[in-house]
Amino acid sequence: MDRRQFLLAGSSLAATLPFGGAFAQEAVPARIGYIPIIGTAPIFVANGEGWLKQAGLAPAFTVFESGPNMIQALASGTIDLYVAGVAPLAVARSRGVDIRVVASTATGENVFVAAPALAKFFTTGTSAAAAFKAHKTSTGKPARLATQPAGSVPNTVLQYWLWEVAKADKGDVEIVPMGIDATQQAVLAGAVEGAIVREPALTIIQTRNPGIKLIAGGEDVFPGQPGTVVAVSGAFATKNPDAVQKLVSSLVKAADVLVKTPAKAAPHVGAALGKGIVDPALIEKALTSPATHFEIDPRKIIEPARAMQAYQVKLGSLEKELPFDGLFETQYYERALKG
Repeated sequence: MDRRQFLLAGSSLAATLPFGGAFAQEAVPARIGYIPIIGTAPIFVANGEGWLKQAGLAPAFTVFESGPNMIQALASGTIDLYVAGVAPLAVARSRGVDIRVVASTATGENVFVAAPALAKFFTTGTSAAAAFKAHKTSTGKPARLATQPAGSVPNTVLQYWLWEVAKADKGDVEIVPMGIDATQQAVLAGAVEGAIVREPALTIIQTRNPGIKLIAGGEDVFPGQPGTVVAVSGAFATKNPDAVQKLVSSLVKAADVLVKTPAKAAPHVGAALGKGIVDPALIEKALTSPATHFEIDPRKIIEPARAMQAYQVKLGSLEKELPFDGLFETQYYERALKG
């Protein structure tokens, strides 16, 4: 074989190799479970901007109605990443599920709203406890308040606000557990008198019915309220540490986009949460809502998460406080800051 034939043969062989040569790496499949709230926005901005792909991930998203509902999927190994409230995760670890929080995404998300039938009793100078009592006296029935299942962040913060902050009489209210979408519909239909909601539900229901009143903000219902987090299974983190690092770095960039240029972020978030049927302007409004606080630093929610867990023990939704050892892995965020 002369030199020309050798070069032609070499170029033909190269053409059969994957882009980047024999050492090119395939994308890592990442099965991501999430709940449909604005607090999950950073993961969708990171995906929409192509940063998850650049991190070497091939994401596949599955929606769940609440964090506790997602725990079973974690336990069975059918999802790799969990994007939902932090509260159920210590319980999951206590049951042998190796799950690690690598980033926060949002805090102070859960707020309390009253439908018109209850809102009219929340007058200037009237305490929340007095408003609930006035509703009970007027209607003869306790106010029905919708929230997610026991053990979830929304359920915990509602009870904290009712019993510890508002000091409401337990005979004046009835807590009704239901999923996120069902809660939104129940408030709009007047099937419940109040609810714990998060964005974009808050913006959607107030846009459709301005008579729905925001009664208590995130800091009011639970000071320092921890919210949505990104957690990865231990197996996934061990096998793909570089991908997890790039994921967290992309979330830091995504939060910056969400805060500084929400109009740029809105289409990515709307495509995931609104399924193309929610007005992009409404999604953008939800991104800048008083109930929206993007926060990626997991270190900031460790102590509030401990406080929330302690309250779950008081409520009886947890038998005892569970150790946080190994639950939070903050090194990814710390490296992202340096990078």
